[in-house]
Amino acid sequence: MPRFTLEEIRTTFANSTDFNEIFDAFEDAIAQNIQDVELYRLLFWNNSLGPDELCLFGEKLAKEFPSIAYDTYMWLASVFEVTYSSYDNFELAIKYYKKAARSKPSEPDPYLDAADCFDPDLNIPPIDVLVEFLKEGIKRVGNKKSILLRLAHLYQIIGNEAQSDYYRNLADELGRPEN
Repeated sequence: MPRFTLEEIRTTFANSTDFNEIFDAFEDAIAQNIQDVELYRLLFWNNSLGPDELCLFGEKLAKEFPSIAYDTYMWLASVFEVTYSSYDNFELAIKYYKKAARSKPSEPDPYLDAADCFDPDLNIPPIDVLVEFLKEGIKRVGNKKSILLRLAHLYQIIGNEAQSDYYRNLADELGRPEN
């Protein structure tokens, strides 16, 4: 029998600062088979939770409900990108963008959003990590052009015009009709 109503879970996720109370509400939501991503977004944006706690909740949620794993990972990545970027140099954001990409390999958004994280002044996340991730995406996504253009842009930002031109030309070739 559920210990929390849906409204109590929602309120706890949004407002509680007591980890044990949040954990109990989370466990109850799982037991009730609640797969509403909007509800868990409240949990991910709870300011009282640290990165380790958010990872714990996100990993458990994705494991219990694989159908919402992609959305869970994308939300975690965006939370880490915005909230904890100064602490971990976007490592957790990139980690969860990669998990999202593994969960829906043909979806371009994890790759594109990860590229948007790049801060050229600080080189965070490290450009080589992003470039490698985007190159993986080229192999997997249906719309390669967007990733090719993002790669060209990243190379342009760091001053590698040859690679920038190379990826821009590949993207242009995809846009041309076949003869």
